Amino acid sequence: MNRSMPALVGGNGPDWEVHDVAIPVPGPGQVLVQVRAAGVNRADLGMLAGRYPAGGPGGEFTAGLELAGEVEAVGSGVDGVEPGDRVMAAALGSFAGFALVDHRHLMPVPTSLSWTDAAALPVGLSTEHDALVQAGFGAGDRVVIVGATSGVGMLGVQLAKALGAALVVATTTSAAKVGALTAIGAGLVIDTSAGSMIEAVLAATGGSGADVVIDHVGGPGFGDLLPATRVRGTIVNVGRLAGPRASVDLDQLAFRRLRVLGTTFSIRSAEERAEVYAAVTRDALPTVADGRVRAVVDTVVPFDEAHRAADRMRSNDAVGKIVLEMPC
Repeated sequence: MNRSMPALVGGNGPDWEVHDVAIPVPGPGQVLVQVRAAGVNRADLGMLAGRYPAGGPGGEFTAGLELAGEVEAVGSGVDGVEPGDRVMAAALGSFAGFALVDHRHLMPVPTSLSWTDAAALPVGLSTEHDALVQAGFGAGDRVVIVGATSGVGMLGVQLAKALGAALVVATTTSAAKVGALTAIGAGLVIDTSAGSMIEAVLAATGGSGADVVIDHVGGPGFGDLLPATRVRGTIVNVGRLAGPRASVDLDQLAFRRLRVLGTTFSIRSAEERAEVYAAVTRDALPTVADGRVRAVVDTVVPFDEAHRAADRMRSNDAVGKIVLEMPC
């Protein structure tokens, strides 16, 4: 294809720039997707600031990490995917008219979903499902989602409940956001700016603590998660909104015999990510298709006003996902 497309390009300053770039051609194992909507993630700001893997010639890169759209063309060696298929994916270069995706990373869009709702799912649904799997989550477990009002965290609350958690506890630092977490099914919402997370979790679990803690915050408060987790329970750190450094009481770690895991997708191989997306398609997407899990969208922003999406993310005021509507 010799046509061109609009794309949001980073690497030249603190904000994205709209460039006209060539539409790529799918190579072996690749699929070209016409992007209808794209989700905005915290990592997009990290890329702009140079703290997250990105870049290309001259440091420029096409921004974006997740999309929903229609298959436009397929490369050699691709089976089971055809032009016109409705798909979603976590893929670099999503803030553009078209994007290349490894065919193994595609997930089908349930027929009931709009492009906006579909674009709000791939990163969050994959992240939360993978964290629960790594934690050894099972039906009947009591789960704490720390920093639950992000688009990712709100999916974690719903997914844990849909997969059979006996109790889902959600935390926030804002009293104004408590209602949003109750509305999506959290059994207990803790405003950590107003009370002790440890005391609230222990009270809700008969003094034993949570079986699984999924942490999106990190920072100084991470140490409080250990005494709120049951003996031989598991803590999975997904995000570090409050910073990458924390102090922990090693006695709590040892005496409670805890597992503490860290996770990220940014350095996983394409094969590892393919396994995650296959598991999501098999085990998590049915909960979306039947309505038990839904994307919570905070703001929808037109492509040519993308700076508003970045500003909304920087404000930390969003409750749920910020989505870019792509030009047709």
